[in-house]
Parts: sequence; C-alpha cells; structure tokens
Amino acid sequence: MKMATAHLSSKILHLLLCVSVSSVVVVESGIGVNWGTVALHRLAPDTVVDLLKDNKITKVKLFDADPTVMKALMGSGIEVMVGIPNEMLSLLSTSPSASDLWVSLNVSRYMVKGGVHIKFVAVGNEPFLSSYSGQFQSYVVPALMNLQQSLAKANLAGTVKLVVPCNADAYESSLPSQGTFRTDLTEIITQLVSFLNSNNAPFVVNIYPFLSLYANSDFPQDYAFFNGTTHAVTDGPNVYYNAFDGNFDTLVAALGKLGFPQMPIVVGEVGWPTDGAPSANLTAAKSFNQGLVRSVLSNKGTPLRPGVPPMDVYLFSLFDEGGKSVLPGNFERHWGIFSFDGQAKYPLNLGNGLLKNAREVGYLPSRWCVANPTRDLSAVENHFKLACSYADCTTLSYGGSCNDIGEKGNVSYAFNSYYQLQKQNPRSCEFDGLGLVTFLDPSVGDCRFLVGVTDVKSLGFRFNGGGSILSLIIFWGGLLFYHII
Repeated sequence: MKMATAHLSSKILHLLLCVSVSSVVVVESGIGVNWGTVALHRLAPDTVVDLLKDNKITKVKLFDADPTVMKALMGSGIEVMVGIPNEMLSLLSTSPSASDLWVSLNVSRYMVKGGVHIKFVAVGNEPFLSSYSGQFQSYVVPALMNLQQSLAKANLAGTVKLVVPCNADAYESSLPSQGTFRTDLTEIITQLVSFLNSNNAPFVVNIYPFLSLYANSDFPQDYAFFNGTTHAVTDGPNVYYNAFDGNFDTLVAALGKLGFPQMPIVVGEVGWPTDGAPSANLTAAKSFNQGLVRSVLSNKGTPLRPGVPPMDVYLFSLFDEGGKSVLPGNFERHWGIFSFDGQAKYPLNLGNGLLKNAREVGYLPSRWCVANPTRDLSAVENHFKLACSYADCTTLSYGGSCNDIGEKGNVSYAFNSYYQLQKQNPRSCEFDGLGLVTFLDPSVGDCRFLVGVTDVKSLGFRFNGGGSILSLIIFWGGLLFYHII
C-alpha cells in the first residue's frame, strides 16, 4: 500500500513538474477582508454586503460557502474566495463524484448572470499547520486534482482558481534569504506549487506578526509594526524594518529554492486583535492595519520583490467572532475591524476614505441584565460560569478591556452577555434572583456592555453615540413589550 501511494505521489509530481515555470503576473494589489461567521451575534448577510459596498471593499474571503451569505453576495460584483473546511478534504480526495457535487452546489449554481463573482476556491484552511501533525496533508493534492477536474466538467477551470491557504509555519529560517519549507513538507509543497503554477493560481499565505509578539516576550515590539524600528534585520544587502516584510520574503526565498521565484503571492489573512491580551488593543490594531494598508498600496514591495506587492491582501477580520475557540488565546475572538454590530472600532482608511458603519442594523431594545445590587453575590460563582460557558466573557481576562471593572462588574458583564445571547428572554436574567434588568447602560470606560442584534434589517436607526434605540416607534414598542412581559 505504501509503495502504491509513493508511486502515485511521484507520478503526480512528475506530471506537474513537466509544466514550465511561468513568470509573475504583476497586477494592482487589492485590499480585501475575511468574512468569518463563527459569531454569537450575526448581522443579516444583506446588511454585511451593504457594509462591504459602502466601504468599497471589492474582495472577500469566506471559510465555507454558506448559502445565506452566497445569496446575499449575488449581483454585488464583489470578488469572492469560497472555502472548503479541512474536514471535507478526505472525502474530496477519494471521491470524484463528491467533488463534482461540491462544485455543483457551491460554485456552478452561483456562477450565472447576476450571480456571485467567485474567483478562488480555498481548498482547506492551513491544512499543513504543524499542530495538526500531518492529519490533512495527504489529502490536499488529490483533492485539488479531483476539484480541478470537476471545475473543468463545469467549464469553469479557466475562471475559478483553486488555492490552499498556508500558515507561515510551513516555512522557516533565521534570515529571509535563507527561507525553506519544512522538511516534512518539501515533497507535498513542491506538488502544490507545481499545481498552482500550471493553473496560473497564486500561493496563499497567512502572516501574523501579532502571534510572533504574543508568543515571544523577547520579540521586539516595534518590529511588529510599520512605523520604523531600532531592531532592523540585516540580511546581506537587504535591511528589514518590519516583521511582515521579513516573513513575506522568507516565503519568496523558499519558493525560489523550489524553482518558482516569481510565483504570485496572496496574503490570505493578516491583522491585529483589539482585545483579549495585553498587546491586543485599539491603538495597536489601528497602527498595524493602517501601516500595512499604506505599505501595500504604495506598491513598494519588499527587498526580494521590489515594486511587486502581494497580489491581494485580505485583512483578518471583518467582524469579531465570539463563537471561536480560545485555545490560541482569548484574543482569537477580537480580530474584527468592525464590532459584531458593524460599527467601525477605530478610524481606518483602506484606500477609499475612513471606514463607514453598517446601516439599518436591527438592535434589540436598549436594556441590560446586571447583578442585583440588593442581593448577596456569595453564591454567584456557578451562575457566572454558566453564563460565560455560553456567552463570550474574554474581555474580562488579563489584558482585556473589561479586566478592571471589579467583581460585581464582572458578574454584570457575564449576566448581560448571556442575556443578550438569549435575545433578552426575561428568564435568562433570573440567575436565582441575582440578576436585574436595567435601562441604564452599565458600560464603564472602554468596557462596553453590548446590546444584541437581530438577524434582519432595521427600518430605523441609532445615533452615533450608540445609546438611543432604533426609532421612536420601535423605542416605545420596546418599552411596552417590557412592561407586558
């Protein structure tokens, strides 16, 4: 069995390497966003698409092909990268019929007049990540082959490009010019880049200077940003003043050692979180993302690719996602350039003016659940744990924006987060009499106590201060509803 697998692998490699190495295609670099949907409070997809259009964001990367999202994108003209989860790679690698069905349901059906402009299909998401211990590696190239055949059958092989987003841990070196792919990945990455080259598709990489800073207390903080550094890295004739350029050129060098020095590169994910860790805050996120955008749009490129910036760059992420795993860290739920309700977290110019807030957001009534000030909270621990096991309480952690609001504040924050998640169901604020509904916003300083959103568009509005309810009619309706229950 191993011999047969090895023979098949070498045959695939031989066929792919027969294709000549193409030269790099220089195109105008574009700024897109990742639209993840692992959120506890989700805006209506139509509202999100309007937000993208209002901000002239013309490229979006998805992690699946959610029908409600795809339907909202129809006719928008926005360029889309749809995703295939890692868990599907095994089936797609062994079943051409499953591959045909996936393409039919998630690509072909939307590639019609007035449909969705699908440019890329991301086959897996960081399937070579070292922490996966090779779980998905053997499926990637066979899945690519089957999917390419399925696209060809649907007459889409020349229109839709297959790519594989890779984490930056796929390559390594002490200096950018010495970049090489991990030894355990050399054969499969060679197959991958040969496939990409033969189909005029780019190499997609996710680069996170924040994670380098978070994981290493000795990492020079100013080197993570684009504002200049006292810790520049000298590599022969080249000098690197920020971690992004150094990481990018490490990949360039690694591709060059495989014989593909000019392969186009797309940055599939890059960003900075705003909460959940000491170095995750609004100031740092604004500095990093604005510096990144300015650098990319200047078309200055990097030392190994002067004048040739990444083909595209997708910021991570459009929104915070309160349902994501916090295994990497509590910051994992706070990467959004917009908060969950589509409000810009900080001034950011993506090349078309400062970010604009979402319109027609449907909010729940302006009321909150807090700890009852007249009750003894000595028995609150189990209620607190229950609330935070469902809702997102990561802002209460060390380095978080709500870390210093006190014990009663922590309880109120947890209670309210759960209450909003339950769409303000009256029973969800009971907590054996320890909870109390209030109309007074309990937010303190930078610690924001949220009000949930509905999954449909609102006919009203909110003032910029965020405190007033949608409109007079809905406001009074909310009050009457409260008294009736």
